[in-house]
Amino acid sequence: MKWIFLLVAILFESIATTALKYSNGFTEWKPTVIMIIGYLFSFYFLALTLKDIPMGIAYAIWSAVGIILISGIGYFKFQQNLDIPAIIGISLIVIGVLVIQIFSKTTAV
Repeated sequence: MKWIFLLVAILFESIATTALKYSNGFTEWKPTVIMIIGYLFSFYFLALTLKDIPMGIAYAIWSAVGIILISGIGYFKFQQNLDIPAIIGISLIVIGVLVIQIFSKTTAV
């Protein structure tokens, strides 16, 4: 369940961040409410995850997958292109999480 909780936390965080973009600086109330609820659920499920997965590991995965999802949403929904340095940086984050997952004894399996 810990990995499902982490996935749910990531999905809610991505929804909340997308709603943040739509909130237009908190001037649109519906996306603002969605953002608040999304972040509340995201942190709730992240807190459940932290019962079984070390904090640094869970946060690294949460951040990396969230960055990938938000970058994809930005690209497809808002036509926001990433330049080569941004793609390299995101790739390095993903590689870092993979190294942790594959080689670290800190991860909770």
